[in-house]
Amino acid sequence: MTLETKKSVFVELGKFLKQFSENDTIRKSNVLHNDLFFDDFEKLIYLSQSHNGWYTPEQVYFAIHSWAEALTEENLDKWLSNYQTEFSKNNENEKNVALILAGNIPLVGFHDFLSVLITGNKALIKTSSNDQHLLPFLAKYLIAVDENLKDKITFVEGKLENFDTVIATGSNNTARYFEYYFKDKPSIIRKNRNSAAVLNGKESKEELEALGEDIFRYFGLGCRNVSKIFVPKGYSFDAFFEAIFKFQDVIHYEKYANNYDYNKAVFLMSNFKLLDNGFLTIKEDSSYASPISSVFYEFYENIEDLQTRLEADSEQIQCIVSNDLIKNSIPFGQTQNPQLWDYADNVDTITFLLTTK
Repeated sequence: MTLETKKSVFVELGKFLKQFSENDTIRKSNVLHNDLFFDDFEKLIYLSQSHNGWYTPEQVYFAIHSWAEALTEENLDKWLSNYQTEFSKNNENEKNVALILAGNIPLVGFHDFLSVLITGNKALIKTSSNDQHLLPFLAKYLIAVDENLKDKITFVEGKLENFDTVIATGSNNTARYFEYYFKDKPSIIRKNRNSAAVLNGKESKEELEALGEDIFRYFGLGCRNVSKIFVPKGYSFDAFFEAIFKFQDVIHYEKYANNYDYNKAVFLMSNFKLLDNGFLTIKEDSSYASPISSVFYEFYENIEDLQTRLEADSEQIQCIVSNDLIKNSIPFGQTQNPQLWDYADNVDTITFLLTTK
């Protein structure tokens, strides 16, 4: 398969996904294989919460929409145009790439899956027990579009064998196991990371509402969710709490509510000082990794020192949101809308796959 052919297959997948919306799903006559896949995919979206309680239809639809927006001819061309030299040197040097996927948010491993196939490699996929249905379904759709992909995609239930390279995502604890187990293979091993926001008190209500999206999307389970806020000395959280009130319905989801009740009780029993609005607690803490239903905050005195601190802590941070206060930060509300060229942990997966022997 040529690169152009592979891109066209994923463009067709993008067209398929674009039909599905939480409030406006429309079957389109010009989309390939709708007769085989449309109804079953709509059923799968609603069944996802029975497979994983965090995968509500709203969250699954959001993930689907994000990938529908990403998988366009324009985006794929823009992304892959940076690798023309590497593609020309690669000459379809096919490798078996083991993918060990996370399952914290829907389709969280899709970028790795896409990267392996677009670079002409074979994907040996170990799905998370929390997300075992969405990616295999989309893989079947891709194979229906081009049967040449059938030999490129294998879902593995038992032990991973006969692979050349590894991309594995997990916790800090599992990463240590991965690093030992795969020490003789070229690998990308991803650990825990969290995202942070930097405020200066001049943010508009709209920006703070967008920050709420960064906090609550996927119930805060993603590494791109904001779990830590840096604020200037003397900052009042009144405007922040007022702006995020629109997300109050999150407390009606049982799994989130259970986390809120439990973590709030633990904090209170430990005599920690909390700010609480009935569906989110915020606690002063130097850590980046706050529990579900809670966000940590920390005061800073000047932005230059904070910039230095964040650079020193870069291996703990996935992304930073601010109103251009911090270098390379992204706008409020955009953490869960990464582009194809926004790599997890800033590790260029395409270069790794094209240059690793």
